[in-house]
Amino acid sequence: MEKKEQLLIIKPEHELKFRGPFNQSITSHMLLKNPTDKSILFKIKTTAPKRYCVRPNSGLLEPNNFLEVGICLQPFDFDPNEKNRHKFMVQSVIAPDGEFNAEQLWKEVKPEDLMDSKLRCVFEFPDEKKSTSGEGDDLKSKNISGSDAAPSSGGGDDKSSAEFARVSAEVRQLREDESKLRQENMQLKEENLRLRMMNDMSSKKESSAPFQNPYSPPQLAQQQLPIKFIALAIAMAVFGLILGKLL
Repeated sequence: MEKKEQLLIIKPEHELKFRGPFNQSITSHMLLKNPTDKSILFKIKTTAPKRYCVRPNSGLLEPNNFLEVGICLQPFDFDPNEKNRHKFMVQSVIAPDGEFNAEQLWKEVKPEDLMDSKLRCVFEFPDEKKSTSGEGDDLKSKNISGSDAAPSSGGGDDKSSAEFARVSAEVRQLREDESKLRQENMQLKEENLRLRMMNDMSSKKESSAPFQNPYSPPQLAQQQLPIKFIALAIAMAVFGLILGKLL
């Protein structure tokens, strides 16, 4: 049975590169583009699911739309025997018209309707990349200096790669801006909730407190009453003594 050709455009096409050191999380990105006029369902699988976190790992791509997938390699002790053994596969299928259940569709899809593309994971250390780059520069200089060097024919691919890189950078920037706006929105909501709670507490205290005249509190009024009687009694006693002496 002839394999159905992949309709999605996938960048990178063959290799996902992860540059060490590998004692920390490392994220690589994959760009999926749907150049057709049909909606396409996709699912991403790997031979080492415990080592990677893929977001999103499945979804629906609308016609002439694209999506950036983040692939995070979890920290681990690097084993040279594992180098280049991990692989990813992007499966896709044309979505049916009307409403459908994606999970059920993947279970019932026929093998002849599936499209898939495979990528291998490449682990690089900084010194390895530098060494590889140096060898590439040497080969490039030899090809340029050769008398029978063939003219380059990959201008279209370079332009397409540059366009995808630009789109990928714009998507990352938009996601960073969206994340900042979400954080600011959450902070505003928390501040609003805090102010409302303080206002409610203040209102409850005011409603539960008994009414008191700020100019003559009950305690002060009760204390002032006997003092007036005492003062009046003393004044009358003094007046009585003076009157008695005069008489």
